[in-house]
Amino acid sequence: MSQENKTAEGFGMPWEDIYGYAQAVKKGNTVWISGQLGHNDKGELAEGMDAQMKQTYANIKELLSRYDMTMENVVEEVIYAMDMATAFEARKNFKTEFYDNPKTVASTMVGVSGLALSGQLVEIKIMATV
Repeated sequence: MSQENKTAEGFGMPWEDIYGYAQAVKKGNTVWISGQLGHNDKGELAEGMDAQMKQTYANIKELLSRYDMTMENVVEEVIYAMDMATAFEARKNFKTEFYDNPKTVASTMVGVSGLALSGQLVEIKIMATV
């Protein structure tokens, strides 16, 4: 894969270097956002599914803004959840806080038995296009 016109963004979190990855990568007209979690700029997780999901989408919005994009550019999301029922309710209840028109985003939710950080309840990866 050519590295030409490929740009990457990060948050400066320790795990970016430890694991070795970019938070977001843009190539051509597409941005891929690595699985985001509900942490603040100090790496501290929010408490509870609702708060983690809201912070996760805030982190996604921040990464998109670095490419002059908004949530309107999102075409697909994959949500990984420790508790499907709680995650489904949170996504359902706050969908219009996350997207102006949620029915224009392909969404997949997957129940998992573990995520990267202790106490992490949800992780969301995104694909967006110009």
